[in-house]
Amino acid sequence: MSGGDTDRVVLIGKESVGKSALAAGLTGSTPVTENIGGSTVSSEVYRSDGLEVVDTPGITLEADTETTREAMTALAETDSVVLVVPATDLDQDLADLLPLVGGKTGAVVVTYWDKIGAEIDARGVIGDLESELGVPVVPVDARNLASVAADGGYAAHEVDAPADARAIRQALQHSGELPATISTQVGWKIEPSETILERPVLGPIVSALILLAPAAVAVWFANTIAGELDPLVGAALEPAVAWSATLPGPLAAVLGGDYGLLAMGPFLFVWALPTMLIFALFMGAYKASGLVTRVTTALHPVMRQVGLTGRDLVRVVMGFGCNVPAVTSTRSCSDCTRCTTISAISFGSACSYQFPATLAVFAAVGMPWLVGPYLAILVATTLIYVRLIAPPTARTTHLAVDRRTFLERPRLRAIWREARTSLASFLKTALPVFALICVVAALLEYVGALTRLGGVLEPAMSVFALPTEAALPLVLASIRKDGIALFTADSAGVAALSPLEVLVAVYLAGVLLPCLVTAITVAREVSVRFVATMLARQAAAAVGFALVIAWGGRLLF
Repeated sequence: MSGGDTDRVVLIGKESVGKSALAAGLTGSTPVTENIGGSTVSSEVYRSDGLEVVDTPGITLEADTETTREAMTALAETDSVVLVVPATDLDQDLADLLPLVGGKTGAVVVTYWDKIGAEIDARGVIGDLESELGVPVVPVDARNLASVAADGGYAAHEVDAPADARAIRQALQHSGELPATISTQVGWKIEPSETILERPVLGPIVSALILLAPAAVAVWFANTIAGELDPLVGAALEPAVAWSATLPGPLAAVLGGDYGLLAMGPFLFVWALPTMLIFALFMGAYKASGLVTRVTTALHPVMRQVGLTGRDLVRVVMGFGCNVPAVTSTRSCSDCTRCTTISAISFGSACSYQFPATLAVFAAVGMPWLVGPYLAILVATTLIYVRLIAPPTARTTHLAVDRRTFLERPRLRAIWREARTSLASFLKTALPVFALICVVAALLEYVGALTRLGGVLEPAMSVFALPTEAALPLVLASIRKDGIALFTADSAGVAALSPLEVLVAVYLAGVLLPCLVTAITVAREVSVRFVATMLARQAAAAVGFALVIAWGGRLLF
């Protein structure tokens, strides 16, 4: 324990052993991020009266990941640790992790204790472990932190008592020096039952459908709810737009112009925010239930052929909610695939601004059915792009998952704990940039720059068989992906486009360059040099794919 009025303890363990649930249950609080030892990677800190719990990323011994290095840095800089190991694979985790924590003061918490049957002499096992380790060993179900009988299962008279949390706090007060080895073996390893996800053919198919579910719900929301709400919200804002017209020229343009805050505001709250929440809640539920790891394992054999692991693909799908947390989550990817994963997110992850903006454009021109071809082309070109840029070593990378996770019914609190990071990134980072884009576009329109810009870029637009009006959304989408929604500001002009022209315009605006926020995040996570290379490579690929779609489509249709 650390000195002072607040005790500080660091949780150490592998992935998916219940560290986050344990930290939340011990403190009853939500986490904040904290830089450990000057590192650029954040750990989550949970605080309550007299106790500060640092939830470190899961240690992956089989892969060289940034998150494992962060956990090891946090471990090196603390004297007090809680080693978190699962009861289902107790022997292996103790053998792997005790050498890392040996010499530290602490205790051992055994999670998933509810999976141990009453027929096992659990009380004797805990006693043997405590005797050899010389530190307290506390069995818990970290998801509930409810009392668990020492002989396995729940104690009938203590089901509603939060005895586990009290037992852990007491163990911390009596912690001792952890040894580096142990000879005691519990002799069991409990594997969860197989599901359809573990089948060689059906598993990848079902896993892909699971990852596509948030997109399907977002499309349903756009076509059935957002499309109905958008004109209602716009009508409610008409008095404010009329009032803004009485203001001085530049201010009137910024507030009530075609590209102003009031004109584009309905898009933000009707389309973008709900889409982001849909993806964040789905991914939160997948993580809280243990489904993410199962899907990761099922998709790995397929994704390895293009240079990604199953773990990497999950990060790419996360980007459909928001690119920023998706990029930062690549810290848990192997070093040999991380940059490829980031490039895939930058190119193919239609974020919570880009995806609803795309749906809004399709709805505005009366072609909502284009979402199917759009997603098919986006997925296909992203896979081709990744295959072309991935280093050869990426296609031989092993998946760093050493056991099958248990599937659990996700609790609302656990889902929210997983989803809040995406929501925070959306509100604190993406929202201000969206407002800035509106201001810039409105002022450009006010001074007549948009007309001149269209004239300059007209030859470039003709290369893709697109009208001049497509120039502005293409440019602004390179700053922020919701710039695609500017197609809807000139709905009459867009409605005159053919389905192929709409598809090419929206596709090129989405993949030509990553948004400014994504580029800045990647620079912070990797380097400015990598971002420069990524931008040039992505732009070249986007232009090539768009030309094939535009002129190939003309030949076919």
